[in-house]
Amino acid sequence: MSDSFKTHGRRVPNVVGMTPQLDVIGLVVADMGKALAFYRRLGIDIPASADGEPHVDVLLPGGLRIAWDTVGTINSFDPHWTTPSGGARMNLAFRCDSPHEVDRVYADLVDAGYDGHLTPWDAFWGQHYAVLHDPDGNDVALYSAGTGS
Repeated sequence: MSDSFKTHGRRVPNVVGMTPQLDVIGLVVADMGKALAFYRRLGIDIPASADGEPHVDVLLPGGLRIAWDTVGTINSFDPHWTTPSGGARMNLAFRCDSPHEVDRVYADLVDAGYDGHLTPWDAFWGQHYAVLHDPDGNDVALYSAGTGS
């Protein structure tokens, strides 16, 4: 990969000397319990008591947070929001330790009834890669370095 595509960790000040930091990735969900069950299977520690909440926010290792909001919560402050249609415009990617783990986690989720979108394959960019859909249709990738062959 050329250096022009690599992140160099350099922080560029913006907006009158501030440097905004990515802190939360938010997902809008139709059914909180179904969404959280999917992400628990991917290893995110979410209390069972959160299933009935309209907003859930979890701190991930490394300091980034992930949040889920019901459609009703979003509509409470943005009454014109509607569920997007068409294909996904973003995805979440979960790193696995090996190609075997990508295959195992993918099979586990598909066996549990989740939508397997792209079965595991050895991608041309050097990763073993698979894509599922969460209960709201968001792309969720599984990947590892190397190939499964």
